[in-house]
Amino acid sequence: MKKYRAIKVRLYPNREERALLDQTFGCCRFIYNKMLEERIRVYKELKEDKDTLYAHKYKTEREYKGQFPFLKDVDAKALQSEWRHLKSAYDNFFRNFKKGIKKGFPRFKSKKSKQSYTTFNSNNNL
Repeated sequence: MKKYRAIKVRLYPNREERALLDQTFGCCRFIYNKMLEERIRVYKELKEDKDTLYAHKYKTEREYKGQFPFLKDVDAKALQSEWRHLKSAYDNFFRNFKKGIKKGFPRFKSKKSKQSYTTFNSNNNL
């Protein structure tokens, strides 16, 4: 069984690194908001036809990269993790909804709130 570790790090970036971090934060927020917007729009359009709604294929981060080329400049793993975060937010919402708790619908990310992103260590390359 593989053991996973999380590492929390405090960074002191220089000017170029700070610009790349800000760009990554912005792109992650952008793609999360676009995916959430698409889910809300598709639900409003197809809520009467449940079979079509459940069979609908949502855009992936790769399709968004083709549509918005500036997304290619940041870490691909960070953009992929935003889909996981959105899926987790929806799962939590529906789990709470089934329990009778009426709160927690996924919200759009704001530049004014905490800025973070998740990436993965592959081949010991951080």
